[in-house]
Amino acid sequence: MIKFGVAGNSRSFYDEGNESTASAAVWCKERGIDVFEYSFGKGINLSDKTAEFIGKAFAEAGVEMTVHAPYYINFSNPDPEMIGKSILYVLNSLKKATILGGNRVVVHPATQGKVSREIALEVAQNNLKILASELEQVTGGDCKVCLETMGKLSQIGDEREIADFCTLSPYFIPCIDFGHLNARSQGLLRKKDDFLHVFDVFLEKLPFEKVKYTHIHFSKIMYGSKGEIKHLTFEDTEYGPEFEPLGEAIFQLGLEPYIICESDGTQAEDTVAMKKTYKNLLK
Repeated sequence: MIKFGVAGNSRSFYDEGNESTASAAVWCKERGIDVFEYSFGKGINLSDKTAEFIGKAFAEAGVEMTVHAPYYINFSNPDPEMIGKSILYVLNSLKKATILGGNRVVVHPATQGKVSREIALEVAQNNLKILASELEQVTGGDCKVCLETMGKLSQIGDEREIADFCTLSPYFIPCIDFGHLNARSQGLLRKKDDFLHVFDVFLEKLPFEKVKYTHIHFSKIMYGSKGEIKHLTFEDTEYGPEFEPLGEAIFQLGLEPYIICESDGTQAEDTVAMKKTYKNLLK
């Protein structure tokens, strides 16, 4: 089954008087939202006790949880000490994900920096191999590090780069952010075939199961000549991408991804809209 989810709480959640993330469990269930992605983007500052409390609430509501690791992870950093910290951020994110009841952690892989792209990619690959080795030692095998396609041209993470990274470990699967890819390509994701082409890049390099159960981020994103500028809502008519052609591609390929909406404040409403659109495709 495809699972549709939200990245954090929508404005409407707070507008209705809600405050704690634990109360989002029932709130999401009532709206038919399947997954909640908890963000450690600015740092891992959630206590184990609170994570247990939140995880229990979501488990009782039947809403799955995933986690986003800190945004400042950078596996292209040449400094071994900083790489050690990046590895620790991923491992700690996985630990919190386990306590929350999930097993997927989304990771921004790298930034090019001042070196050539070829050097940045080589450094990132070598350091991701170290991460893979660490995962072998500390996990029971049931975890997925979702390496994300990125929206700025200065970031490492187009579809081919992420596909290559995901060959390095059975723990690595893609997080295909179609808003990011649309921003990188200056709006080229328009038709079903455009989305099929993206999936083909991954299917050429990865086992079908990795792509079938891939992680997807989806939102409309404003972009400029350097790529991503900011996230938008589904109400935007100037920038893309639209969900329906992606839904058609997913249906044609028989995929069963997690699809997490990252709209700017309307992620719950836009998630429900995506789920409705996909159900209509099945009729």
